[in-house]
Amino acid sequence: MRLQWPLAAVICLVLLKLNARAMTTHYVDANGTNSLSPYLSWATAATNIQDAVDASTNGDLVLVTNGVYATGGRKWFDSGTNRVTLTNAVTLQSVNGPAVTLIVGNRVAGTGPALTNAVRCVGMGNNAVLSGFTLTNGEAGFGNYPAGGGVAYIYGSGGGTVTNCILIGNLATNSAGGGADRVTLINCQIVGNSAGYGGGACACTLINCTVVSNTASNEGGGVFGGSPFGASVLTNCTIVGNSASSSGGGAYGGTLNACSISNNIAANGGGAYGSTLNDCLVGGNSAGSGGGIYGGIVTNCTVVFNVATSSGGGIFGATGAWCYNSILYYNTAPTGSNNIGTKLNNCCTIPDSFDGAGITNDPAFVNTAAGDFHLQSNSPCINSGNNAFVTTATDLGGNPRIVAGTVDIGAYEYQTPVSKISYAWLQQYGLPITANIDTADLDGTGFNVYQDWISGLNPTNALSVLAMLPPVPTNNPTGLVVSWESVSNRTYFLQSSTNLGAQPAFSIIQSNITGQAGTTSYMDTNAVGNGPFFYRVGVQQ
Repeated sequence: MRLQWPLAAVICLVLLKLNARAMTTHYVDANGTNSLSPYLSWATAATNIQDAVDASTNGDLVLVTNGVYATGGRKWFDSGTNRVTLTNAVTLQSVNGPAVTLIVGNRVAGTGPALTNAVRCVGMGNNAVLSGFTLTNGEAGFGNYPAGGGVAYIYGSGGGTVTNCILIGNLATNSAGGGADRVTLINCQIVGNSAGYGGGACACTLINCTVVSNTASNEGGGVFGGSPFGASVLTNCTIVGNSASSSGGGAYGGTLNACSISNNIAANGGGAYGSTLNDCLVGGNSAGSGGGIYGGIVTNCTVVFNVATSSGGGIFGATGAWCYNSILYYNTAPTGSNNIGTKLNNCCTIPDSFDGAGITNDPAFVNTAAGDFHLQSNSPCINSGNNAFVTTATDLGGNPRIVAGTVDIGAYEYQTPVSKISYAWLQQYGLPITANIDTADLDGTGFNVYQDWISGLNPTNALSVLAMLPPVPTNNPTGLVVSWESVSNRTYFLQSSTNLGAQPAFSIIQSNITGQAGTTSYMDTNAVGNGPFFYRVGVQQ
């Protein structure tokens, strides 16, 4: 059988073939001796990067061999000069990596018009990619684009990506992002940069990066991610040894996922200030208030060995902080060693001051002296969190966040639990942590230990049961008051039926009923007449 393609399809294929364009590679060699545009071989390579970039177009590769590139560049509006300006969607890549390929700017470290002599290392936009360079001694100018001494996004709407680069010793005197501003950084080292806000980076996305020894004269020694500059998002990053004169030694604002934040210093929030932290380890930071964290939202984090000279060694939450499924332990401060003013839910800390369920037991880390904050096999934090607060699929180590059905407390999830029940709850009743404890009926009530835990009952007391009480009729309003024995840290659903032979016999009449200590009641205004009316209650998981 002969196949015939429609004419429109043939025309389309022809057009695609005519419009296809192969990537062109342009070469740069600081020691070249025969530069010839458009620099299509090593023999005719450009001697400065900007010349080769100017000869490229969207989709091209500019390949740079070993050398120190401290000449050339382009002035960009009134913000001084960029040693390299990438306005096209090109890839600028070194041959042998950042150790031997440097782009060097010019730090003026002054104020006002003097900064017209400043030279930023790289300005980029329109989906440009920068890979494999050391960016050093750069400084942002002033005016329209005063941020990002090492690299900044300055043009278009596509954003820029920086990979496998070292940003070291750059400056943004008048603004933000000493190392980087408004770009995506992947597998980069951001070291020893400084700025007013975000000494290392400002309003950036960072993935698998290290942010070390950066300084801010105001906020965000390591990273700044708040108004008016824009949000920052960090994933799998290490933030260590940064400082800020005001707030957020490690990070100010932004969202940090699976990050290690240690040994940072600030007046408020040594590790982080006003940030959202998920699955993070926050340790060894110091501040006046909030040695580890000041404000923000903290979920499944481990906050340990932080110091505050005033209050809130672990977390200072007087202006608003929410903490879920987290360990706050071994922190120190004159007031509120582990936390002060923080809304806690399902956390492990002392003293016992919880808005939701929590424990005060020692978290039982593998080796605190060696900095190993994984949970031991008998840790009370195993299965003791609340799944409703979980925000990520993996923990700080990249392992599954929920194992055996219930989330652990802290940054690391224990991967081989033998029980599905909270270890702290089992330890509370002196029960062994074994594989068969979940299905044992210790009190002869027909409820096994797992069901007792879900219901908030005492597994060793036959009088501790989840039982309905006789309904009480009322005329104001007309109906039945349905009550049951309950506890205050559970949420219930209530079902009713008027015909047990129906399929299904019961239907939910109310969910999300907050349990009360002793008994909980619900007014069923639909129970009018002679009935019959049947009820059953369950714990909502």
